Amino acid sequence: MIAPVLSLQAVRRSFGGIEVLHGADLELRAGEVHALIGENGAGKSTTMKILGGYLPPSSGQVKLDGAPVRFAGHRGAEAAGVVMIHQEFNLAEPLSVEENIFLGRELRRGPFLDKRAMRAEARRLLAELDCPLDPCRRVADLSVSDKQMVEIAKALGREARVLIMDEPTAVLTRRETAVLLGLVARLRDRGTAILFTSHKLDEVAQVADRVTVLRDGAVVAAGPAADMTEDEMARAMVGRELSDLFPPKPPAPGAETVLSVEGLDVEGLAGPASFSLCRGEVLALAGLVGAGRTELMEGMMGLRAATGRIEVAGQALPRLSPGAARAAGIAYLTEDRKGRGLLLEKPLAENLTLLALGRFGRPFLDKAAEARALDEAIGLYDIRLRDRRMAAGQLSGGNQQKLLLAKVMLAEPQVVVIDEPTRGIDIGTKQQIYGLIAVLAASGRSVIVVSSELPEVIGLAHRVLVMRRGAIAGALEGGEIGEEAILRLAMGLDEGGRAA
Repeated sequence: MIAPVLSLQAVRRSFGGIEVLHGADLELRAGEVHALIGENGAGKSTTMKILGGYLPPSSGQVKLDGAPVRFAGHRGAEAAGVVMIHQEFNLAEPLSVEENIFLGRELRRGPFLDKRAMRAEARRLLAELDCPLDPCRRVADLSVSDKQMVEIAKALGREARVLIMDEPTAVLTRRETAVLLGLVARLRDRGTAILFTSHKLDEVAQVADRVTVLRDGAVVAAGPAADMTEDEMARAMVGRELSDLFPPKPPAPGAETVLSVEGLDVEGLAGPASFSLCRGEVLALAGLVGAGRTELMEGMMGLRAATGRIEVAGQALPRLSPGAARAAGIAYLTEDRKGRGLLLEKPLAENLTLLALGRFGRPFLDKAAEARALDEAIGLYDIRLRDRRMAAGQLSGGNQQKLLLAKVMLAEPQVVVIDEPTRGIDIGTKQQIYGLIAVLAASGRSVIVVSSELPEVIGLAHRVLVMRRGAIAGALEGGEIGEEAILRLAMGLDEGGRAA
């Protein structure tokens, strides 16, 4: 058996007297992809941060090439060839792509920066990812998926012996994901030891040689990936059967129109589009990434410059602005919960109530109201936390999503728009989010779900609008909703499979 390059032995980690990792063992070997999976809050991030030098263990040992090691922070780990790709972007937004890739290890010719060499190497690294980004572009102007590609290129440039990948495909398109998984296989074949975490178990089954499952801070299963089916992985993660991932769809909506959109045009990015939404309906927006789904919803919310007419319960919005949308009873959960949905450094209660103007009044001026709102959110949305005073950024991804949902629901909206509701969320929390969406519809609220996951669209929606190149290509409802029908509309194919 090949000796591990990097390993954990009986590692424990506590925060403020609360132990979150309970004697974990893990071995990473050269030329092997080791998948670490578990629900949000299971201890994956803590494990990766200990391996990457971001956190020291409270007890137990980290070993490098069989010898105990204590990294001097993440830079010490990188100097030893251990590099981590973060799920939360670790990029300097005002700087260019090439400046980010070489930040802290700039190439020089004498006393001067060798910008030509850095630009050429940045292009090479991006080409390996089949990513045609201009190295001179400012990172702040990039899409979420392009930022992820820059993070990966930055790590590749460090020529790691051990590469730790924290949800690297969570924000990538299908094409980008296929390219990345191909790169992972090539790196493995070159002898790199890879730790790969993903909530997408089909990816784990495709790329992993071995799997370790964490639940509640402890290793509950470990072994060759070939010996575990995706269902077995899921059961080990959550400790229960997940045969009913989607709840029964709420009863078919009535005829009452809650939202009417006419001629919505978003600066040439999407539209003009017209559609309606009934009370108690779950309406999905499907389509390929880049089809204009998010842009259309952001235009409706006044987050992008747009024109058109929007009515809520028969009353026209006086203008397309975030304030007018909120006042009319439309709430929006952004796909970028970390960058635009939550203030990660702020406490939970402050995040929850900062913009809420519902029954709690102006709660950011009232600490007692903040506490009541947080109590209600924890109970209703099953937000799991170790300390009420913790910052939102310290929550797991799934609990951040539930906090964001609780935040927008404080305003008691009639219409809830949820963009990519389960991106970067484990399968157990997905089941909870799906249940919450069904409860919202059953209670008489109307929901728009923007999703790139076809099973999610099919499992949740009463009706599906499929977008292509910024326009609504068609609508499906009831028994018409299926993967083939959605893809046919999304790709512009006729009944014979030819481009329409």
